[in-house]
Amino acid sequence: MTQTPVISRAYTTCRYGQMHYRIAGEVTGGHVPIVLLHQNPSSGYEYEALIRELARDRLVVSFDTPGYGMSDAPPAPPGMAGYAAAFSDGLDALAAAGVLDGMVDLYGFHTGTLLSCELAIARPDRVRALGLTGIPMFDAETLAKKLDEATHFPEPDESGDVILGLLGRLWGYIVVDRDPRQSLDKAIWNFADKARVLHRFTWAYTGVWAWDFSRLGLVTQPAVLIQTAEDLLEISKQAAGRMPSCTTVELLDLNKDIFDIAPERIANELRDFLDGL
Repeated sequence: MTQTPVISRAYTTCRYGQMHYRIAGEVTGGHVPIVLLHQNPSSGYEYEALIRELARDRLVVSFDTPGYGMSDAPPAPPGMAGYAAAFSDGLDALAAAGVLDGMVDLYGFHTGTLLSCELAIARPDRVRALGLTGIPMFDAETLAKKLDEATHFPEPDESGDVILGLLGRLWGYIVVDRDPRQSLDKAIWNFADKARVLHRFTWAYTGVWAWDFSRLGLVTQPAVLIQTAEDLLEISKQAAGRMPSCTTVELLDLNKDIFDIAPERIANELRDFLDGL
């Protein structure tokens, strides 16, 4: 493919209703399709530059997690296994529609790493290999504290204080503290993507902080940790060590906003690993 791939948007179905996804590229000889699972509170929008890079030589699908982006929400937080079950439904629905047949590779970022691991555990018949960045395997005390904070986070109220407070923190993290190589316009779009679901931003995080990280040992597929110099660097490498077959690639000149400032590098690292299997 010489032209920049075009991203299309569509819906499939899962146990929670409609699941939104982005799709680009086409099935080509020797290249297994790849499915991208995003961090939260975000959507597949954060991956658009990476989708275009990967779609130059393979089919790429990026799901919106149920309750985030434009996917229907479950009735209550379903945990990592519940979200993964919905993605499993999506894979089956896309296979039935003739859109995405056979084996797929996965790539997950932050929350998406655990979603990818759960999906790989549940569906070894469909998942061939994994790429991961930023596995949030904090120590037990930190995980318990984060879970308590997420579980007891204040509900939105009529005053708007809860949501407005979150918006201020989000603006600081996404816009003010962004990598200087990222444009202000793109940072604002990233902010807007996350801001649309702040009324349930803790849903996925209760699943993350409650997850049993010993389950990493159940991921039998080959995997690669593509790790940047973010705060999760060391704990991600420790987490990767729990997986039976995970190699590590360090990109220590990158930290934040990696899919906007270096999508081609992430795509190339994934290609090098996945196409060598």
